[in-house]
Amino acid sequence: MDDPQIPQHGNPYQQAHTQAFPQQQPQQPTAPPRPRRTGLAAAVVATSLLVGGGAGIGGAAWWDATQGESSGSSQASPVSTSTVSQSQAPAAEGSVESVAQKVLPSVVKIDVTGQQGSGSGSGIILTADGTILTNNHVVELATQGGSIEVSFDDGTSAEAEILGTDPLTDTAVIQAADVSGLTPATIGKSANLGVGEGVVAIGSPFGLDATVTSGIVSALDRPVNVGSDDQGNSTTYPAVQTDAAINPGNSGGPLVDMTGAVVGINSSIRTAASQSPYGQSEAGSIGLGFAIPIDEVMPIVDQMAAGETPTHARLGIRVADDEDGARIAEVTEGSTAAEAGIEAGDVITSIDDRRITGADSLVATIRSYRPGDQVEVTWTRDGESQSATVTLDSDATEG
Repeated sequence: MDDPQIPQHGNPYQQAHTQAFPQQQPQQPTAPPRPRRTGLAAAVVATSLLVGGGAGIGGAAWWDATQGESSGSSQASPVSTSTVSQSQAPAAEGSVESVAQKVLPSVVKIDVTGQQGSGSGSGIILTADGTILTNNHVVELATQGGSIEVSFDDGTSAEAEILGTDPLTDTAVIQAADVSGLTPATIGKSANLGVGEGVVAIGSPFGLDATVTSGIVSALDRPVNVGSDDQGNSTTYPAVQTDAAINPGNSGGPLVDMTGAVVGINSSIRTAASQSPYGQSEAGSIGLGFAIPIDEVMPIVDQMAAGETPTHARLGIRVADDEDGARIAEVTEGSTAAEAGIEAGDVITSIDDRRITGADSLVATIRSYRPGDQVEVTWTRDGESQSATVTLDSDATEG
């Protein structure tokens, strides 16, 4: 058993519309024709044209009127104009522009088709021959005989196959076929991030490939629970929270620091759900985006790329929320928790120097370690604090 099953009432992110998804188009029956809508992107363009056109017409009318008054003639005076030739200045080091120029060649758009419909997301190039990191929820449509197509920055595309998936960390590795000479992303260290630090998100929101947004790190180690696997083990990670705009389709793309190094995988958003004119639920960025920190998942990514089954650290317990931390509901016999003397009813309050605020907090913290790591666990029993140094178990199956 993995750590742990989380009760639904203890997860404010999941209940408050935290969504982890690619931009999906499920298969549906043919609907009656509707009046043609241009959609969000076209609406933005139309608005821009309207504003620009209005300004242009107003400016021309003003120019004609003043010229007419000053000349005393109905014939417009000739106007002499000159054109300035201006080349694009080089991007300043550490600017969003320079980061975009560096990272865009290492980001791909992923289109997936399966029995349940189709969808799109983003991915991060890891090797020159086409190993790509993305989210599990981006490619899961293709796990039952579907297809995956990857589109690169230069306009070319290739078919891809899944090398490995890990629902517990919501990560996956795919391999593009018959490609070479790609630009691998630079992998950074999420442990070096600070709150308020500038970051850039790149991906394909709503299918709009090569989209760049920027913001800051809003919080670190934010416990985010986006669901569970087939065994009921929660998909919870200690997220990097950012206000860089992340939308459906950004999933699997990189969150990078201002050197262009990947520090996270854009994976989920918290959204205030709204309704479209046709009654369909729509979701978009409200400045609460979450990325999986790259440090925690790279060992798992390496396992998947090598064709191995991913492994995760565990204490061997099941927990629920408590006002003081994570309350132990069950301890697995023979687990590291049992050997440390932890019992059902105890409340875990910290792991090393990280305070535990609930069940999701404990799961996210344990997931940031690897099997075999030693941690100090502090818990309370009948109002008294106890602690022990334990070696974390592995969820690897035997045999």
